[in-house]
Amino acid sequence: MGISELRHMRAQGSGARVPINPLGRELVRAGKISRSDATLAELVRRHCDTSLDRILQAEGLATEDDLLAAHARRLSSTRLSAEDVMRAELVESGLDPRFLLKHGVLPIQSAAGVPVLATGGPDSLASLRRPALPRKLDRARVVMAPRHAIQDRIAHEHRDILRSMAEARVPEIESCRTWGAHQNRRLHLTLAALAVLVALSLAFPITVFSIFAVWACFTLIVSAGLKIAAFVAQTSGRSDAPPAPSSPRPLPKVSILVPLFRETEIAHALIARLSRLTYPKCLLDVILVLEEEDALTRQTLAGIDLPPWVRPVIVPDGKPRTKPRAMNYALDFCQGDIIGIFDAEDAPEADQITIIARRFQQVPREVACLQGILDYYNPGQNWLARCFTIEYAAWFRTLMPGMARLGLAIPLGGTTLYFRRDVLEELGGWDAHNVTEDADLGFRLARHGYRTEMIHTVTEEEANCRAWPWIKQRSRWLKGYMTTYLVHMRQPRLLYAQLGPRKFWGFQAHFVSALSQFLLAPVLWSFWLVLFGLPHPLDTVVPHALLVALGSLFLLVEVLNVSIHMASVSGPRHRHLMAWAPTMHFYTPLGTIAAYKALYELILKPFFWDKTTHGLSVTARGQPNSDGGFDLSGIKLEPGHKGL
Repeated sequence: MGISELRHMRAQGSGARVPINPLGRELVRAGKISRSDATLAELVRRHCDTSLDRILQAEGLATEDDLLAAHARRLSSTRLSAEDVMRAELVESGLDPRFLLKHGVLPIQSAAGVPVLATGGPDSLASLRRPALPRKLDRARVVMAPRHAIQDRIAHEHRDILRSMAEARVPEIESCRTWGAHQNRRLHLTLAALAVLVALSLAFPITVFSIFAVWACFTLIVSAGLKIAAFVAQTSGRSDAPPAPSSPRPLPKVSILVPLFRETEIAHALIARLSRLTYPKCLLDVILVLEEEDALTRQTLAGIDLPPWVRPVIVPDGKPRTKPRAMNYALDFCQGDIIGIFDAEDAPEADQITIIARRFQQVPREVACLQGILDYYNPGQNWLARCFTIEYAAWFRTLMPGMARLGLAIPLGGTTLYFRRDVLEELGGWDAHNVTEDADLGFRLARHGYRTEMIHTVTEEEANCRAWPWIKQRSRWLKGYMTTYLVHMRQPRLLYAQLGPRKFWGFQAHFVSALSQFLLAPVLWSFWLVLFGLPHPLDTVVPHALLVALGSLFLLVEVLNVSIHMASVSGPRHRHLMAWAPTMHFYTPLGTIAAYKALYELILKPFFWDKTTHGLSVTARGQPNSDGGFDLSGIKLEPGHKGL
């Protein structure tokens, strides 16, 4: 609820007299806001867990300068400019710079040579007047300064420390970062393994092919069994969501991280989409996470008039240059109790964050993550975009919810993710070196006793609609899957003890079967020869009846996949895609190419982030207008998106 809605209620005679906050009285006295707006802002504060400062700024009623001046007058304090903060002499406090960033507080020396605390507002100090501060600062006076200037100074002074912390935030035992030191050994072992495989294949071709065929068929059966179980669990299960509380608690602050890297094509559209979110803007803290060396995106954003609830954070250049490292760095700049992730091309449903915030208030603390549904807004672009949409519908609407109902740990999607901030910090954020950081984090949550819940709120993205960009993106995902499996299987007994038997064997079934099916797909395709009455490599060693049975198994699994795909797109949004579900068989070879690319990079370039190209569809950027730009008001006017 914002002030505009309350004004409408007042106009209808439903308003009530409310005492004005001391800050509000000071602003009224200074002529910065009206008494009516001060009263309405206080009403908003009663429904939202935030300060009057953020309400007035978000509603455009007061500038940061107005608020700092009012605080300084009310507290008989001093107001510093951004330049004053950058020139001030720091006081050594011994505090973790991440702690200072989180609270927006900087210990400095005043002109009189005594320690003072620079802060963007008194509310920033509410949790600090405890043993958190060293004794010499516990009773230090407060001076007012822009929060962004305070955080910029902290980031500047502790640049190397913060960069190192972002790279190694996850405990080493749960990270893949040590792999970079063993590249030569890894390459030598790989070459030796390939030499042995080639020698065995030349000496015993039928035996080697038979072993691959047996493993491919076994993992095919495991994969099919997991899909059937998930499909049945999802279609037959009932919603276990508790009813909404009769008197809901105040809504919490939510920070949204939006990593951007060379996203000049859709930056304007991104801001337009975020502006359509209906969550109170005074509770919304959107951080555009930018890389230091990405001057193009910074220049593009400099030309956009960002709303007060959107701000950029620049990540110092370092290695590896990955999305999880950037998010680790930006995490401490967040002000929210809930941390969400969007991608550059995302178009979330307007009420998504409200649904998420209320759900977190209803579920037990062990539910530390809520995963929304990912969908695509350009399935009509071409055949590849249609298949991508069908695949995501099956995964996010059927298989992943079904796996969650079965009590299995689930690999997370990279966006429309929301975490309890304290749990995310407890786990060390994301593994900066894992190129599929979302899947890895899903299993780290499970290892530490937390659960992920699927929630029915949709974010639409741009389907990758060109073959080579698709392969590059999928190879990164599969490389991350390989990495995640190897990291968590370093100590299988510990993993078994932490996950328990159900989640442990679910982990094995999902990762081993998924990777094996991509890598050994050509072996399975050979059984089409049997079904078409053509010679097969195993004719001389396997009875023909058994070969026919294996070919029939392969065909049966294909029918199962088509059935799940059709059921997943049978809703009104994508019903037109049901006729394309049988063509998914011809979509699979792209994944096999990507899998071998991923295997190559796992050995030679394990931390290389093959960036996804966005903005390939017109829908991603809006409709072109006469001046060569894009009309953002027309973004996402496809039938499934009229809710926005």
